[in-house]
Amino acid sequence: MNDYEALLRLQDIDLELMRLSKTLKAMPQQRKIAAIDAAKRKVAGELTKIVGQRKDTEMEIADCEQEHEHLMQKADEVKAAAQAPDADYRQASNIEAQLTHLAKKMEKIEYEHGQKVESLKRLGKAESNARDLDAKLDEERAAQEEAFKRDTADLMARARALDGERKQMLAALDEDTIKRYDAAFKRFGGLAVERLQGNVPSICRVKLQPSLFNDLKKADAITECPYCHRLLVTQEVAD
Repeated sequence: MNDYEALLRLQDIDLELMRLSKTLKAMPQQRKIAAIDAAKRKVAGELTKIVGQRKDTEMEIADCEQEHEHLMQKADEVKAAAQAPDADYRQASNIEAQLTHLAKKMEKIEYEHGQKVESLKRLGKAESNARDLDAKLDEERAAQEEAFKRDTADLMARARALDGERKQMLAALDEDTIKRYDAAFKRFGGLAVERLQGNVPSICRVKLQPSLFNDLKKADAITECPYCHRLLVTQEVAD
């Protein structure tokens, strides 16, 4: 195969690969997978927040229990002082006030502790629900991926065959031509190569002046359109 034939075939292959890629991206499973991934990101964010709140609440509960234990020890100390043989009326009155104060603080801590325990239960349930939802999303994603592979088996086989042929076409071209082709392919959205039909390039359709046409007849088999700067294969050579 000549280099200009390989170049024209390379463009045909790449255009077909582009169409296959668009078809694959438009498959319903791809949209569902994208939606699942978005849902998983949202669940992950919520789960991070819930776990953080749960850990904070556990620490607060531990602090409440530690403070409650400290107050109970303090109350025991005060009660022991009240039973001392040398305790007088004034000391007894002061001890009673201390015990009342400690009892109020313990009551407040016990209330806060109960509130935090209830909050921890709610957070635990929310965390469990979030993890269950994440697991279900994983299952659904795996099912959609399997359906995608099953429904696109022929398309993927065609894409692999084209990729193999594409490597053969590239092997028939020199490095400079490949670089020029890649640049034109990106610039023109795939329509990188045109053929000369008479004295008119097949894509830009700008009629060549006689002097330019004569110059192209003397040029290499693969040249460049003087108007749109795509790669140009002359009609005479292509035929």
